[in-house]
Amino acid sequence: MSYRKPAVAGRLLAWICAVAVMPAFAFGLDDVALRAKALAEQPYKKPENTLPRELAELGYDQVRDIRFKPDRALWRNRKLPFEVQFFHPGGVYNLPVKINVIGSGGINPLSFNAADFDYGNNKQLDPTKLKDVGFAGFRVHANVNKADYKDEVLVFQGASYFRGLGKGQRYGLSARGLAVDTAQLSGEEFPYFTEFWLSWPSAKDDHLVIYALLDSRRVTGAYRFELKPGDTTVMNVDARIFPREKIDKLGIAPLTSMFFFGENQRPQIEDYRPEVHDSDGLLVNTGSDEWIWRPLSNPRRLLVTSFSTTNPKGFGLMQRDRAFSSYEDLEARYDLRPSAWVMPRGNWGEGRVELVQIPSPDETNDNVVAYWVSDHPPKPGDSMNVSYAVSFQRDDLTAPPTSWVTQSRRGHGWTKEADNTIRMMVDFEGPSLKGLDKDSKVFPGLWLSDNGELLERQVSPNEATGGWRLSFRFRRINPEKPVEMRAFLRRDQESISETWSYILAP
Repeated sequence: MSYRKPAVAGRLLAWICAVAVMPAFAFGLDDVALRAKALAEQPYKKPENTLPRELAELGYDQVRDIRFKPDRALWRNRKLPFEVQFFHPGGVYNLPVKINVIGSGGINPLSFNAADFDYGNNKQLDPTKLKDVGFAGFRVHANVNKADYKDEVLVFQGASYFRGLGKGQRYGLSARGLAVDTAQLSGEEFPYFTEFWLSWPSAKDDHLVIYALLDSRRVTGAYRFELKPGDTTVMNVDARIFPREKIDKLGIAPLTSMFFFGENQRPQIEDYRPEVHDSDGLLVNTGSDEWIWRPLSNPRRLLVTSFSTTNPKGFGLMQRDRAFSSYEDLEARYDLRPSAWVMPRGNWGEGRVELVQIPSPDETNDNVVAYWVSDHPPKPGDSMNVSYAVSFQRDDLTAPPTSWVTQSRRGHGWTKEADNTIRMMVDFEGPSLKGLDKDSKVFPGLWLSDNGELLERQVSPNEATGGWRLSFRFRRINPEKPVEMRAFLRRDQESISETWSYILAP
């Protein structure tokens, strides 16, 4: 693998005009995997923060005020389906990444040029003195909302994080390349993408191919991403993972989101918004084709739960509630935040989908993580191949073919006397419930763990939605322990809904 300096130094994209639009230079996942494997066989070298002091000390808003000039975008005015803009390093983004373009003539590294950026109100910076500081990441633009304007559809910035957008969506949750020892007492390790390769697309391509090299103290990896923007933007991922050292918990296809409060958990402070979250639940389609819905919460203590399964068919952090009235936030527009659905390719074997929920005092923290953990992780010296697709969904949400949970609410209605019992109400909607009247023999399947004493339960049609509502009341025996619950609807001994799985935290 060879590298070639740009034909004209100092300009980020000066060499592009000299490159013909031809099939890309032969480069693939195997090339990145060779580098990842070689890295894994060497001692880890911790990256140094080489940024100038004036960049390293920038605050969040100051970094945001540095913007790439759109007219300098990669492939601008080339009549190609994609354009790429770049992020300036600074503040928390203090580990610059290398970015290359794979063209017809070979691999070309991109050079930093301060003239490609607008520094806004950062008058304390002298752009003429900024040399070779690299990039903090990049964003891809394509036509998804308008035929005459390329919208932002993908961002790679920070560690191994990436976020995608489909039509009419606003940024919310993130995906990651890998999660290492999340919620372990030893502390989480954050692998990061150190280098990217962008494949020059043709004018007729509906996808963009991106390669990435991942590194951290205990693991390296080679990634191939295939981005397909649209109403639902899809990212196909192929990865090869090489552990340097033993890893206690290797999280595959991790998703990171935020849940502050919702219909199942009232805010602790006065807030005009009924709900604040990027995602409201974890959906799992197990290898046995059972569909499980776990509503999210903001626990008082760290809460880690999992669903064991073999060869899962999919899992995701979903934003099911799409009503603006559920959020009433004109700025954040939580009703437009995407869901992210992970669909494995090939057999993933035995393992579990793990959900981590972290206490958060406000909505500025990503406090929810979900990923797959194999029962047979690779050992140092071995490798692991994994393939999957992540779809960033809005209106066309993945859902079971029968019926699904639309809301989970906790609390009593009017009562003469308060007591120490808890009431839950779970609403279901979907094709299997349409046309059923009150005389239909719909029964609830309901299970509570030993810390819950069931007192009453009933299921009835919801005439407002056309679905059915399960209502039950129980008493928690030990308030210092959780209560686990599972419920579903059945008719004639056949399940006609997904499984609602809930934990009432201590």
